[in-house]
Amino acid sequence: MGDIEHSSLEISLKRVDRIYRPGEMVEGVVVVSARAGWAHKGITMRVSGTVKLQLSQRNVGLFDSASSSIKPREVLRETIEVAPAGRFPDGVTEVPFEFRLGPLVGESLYESYHGVYVNVCYVIGCECRRGVMKAPLEREVEFIVEVPTAATPQPDPRSFSIAPESLDNIRATSLSSIPRFKISGKLHRQNCPVNLPLTGEFVVEESEAQVKSVELQLVRAETVRHAELANSAREATEIQNIQIADGDVTRNLVVPIYMIFPRLFTCPSMATNDFSVDFEVNLIVIFADGYMITENFPIQLHRNR
Repeated sequence: MGDIEHSSLEISLKRVDRIYRPGEMVEGVVVVSARAGWAHKGITMRVSGTVKLQLSQRNVGLFDSASSSIKPREVLRETIEVAPAGRFPDGVTEVPFEFRLGPLVGESLYESYHGVYVNVCYVIGCECRRGVMKAPLEREVEFIVEVPTAATPQPDPRSFSIAPESLDNIRATSLSSIPRFKISGKLHRQNCPVNLPLTGEFVVEESEAQVKSVELQLVRAETVRHAELANSAREATEIQNIQIADGDVTRNLVVPIYMIFPRLFTCPSMATNDFSVDFEVNLIVIFADGYMITENFPIQLHRNR
């Protein structure tokens, strides 16, 4: 039992950030620490890439007759014999490995993404078999796949102006009871590189009521589909919410909008037969009396080559 406790197996990738793109070589070493040396039956490496889909509780009924629609979708699978059976000497041994990153036939690689209902994950798993009386040594490590967008879209800036008469779901007869305000501004891009911040600006031109806070909310909209049943379930969830102004904003002061897209929780906008991932931002203005207004901006994310 003692040599098991003092033995270990690690996977060390050549790139510290563990980021790779389709077609690139993934290189690294399997690091084996063997106390007093011991025999083994070989080291096997398994590389997998899966798209995992799930439904919220309120949407499960849409797929009752097609439960297979939410089984993991395998886009990458590779098995590598890193080392044949033999013996590791006392101390640390590094065993190199490499493989070219590519999808299974008929599949495509999607960008790594950790969502609520859609999850794209790439994992390297390694196992060293040690014989009948000894537990195998195992280790897993996730690596990140970036998938550049085929063509870089134009920035598509958008100007906006928010006033009581521009609000949705407000009856015309109720407009007179809403304190007068006008907020204008612009987003520099609606087509945004995922590795660059979302930027823009806004101005509180007038407001009869005091402003308490201005916030920027990033939302993901994940859709799970079943092509044969023509059913789809769409859920929107918040990724992050940042405050960009606090207190009664000075009138006619240009306030910058700046938000960094978090890694893994965002990705280039994706659309397939099985699922899609889209993004939007909400500019939220909260007044001191508790009244709140929201302006929604759909955005498209992409990754530059």
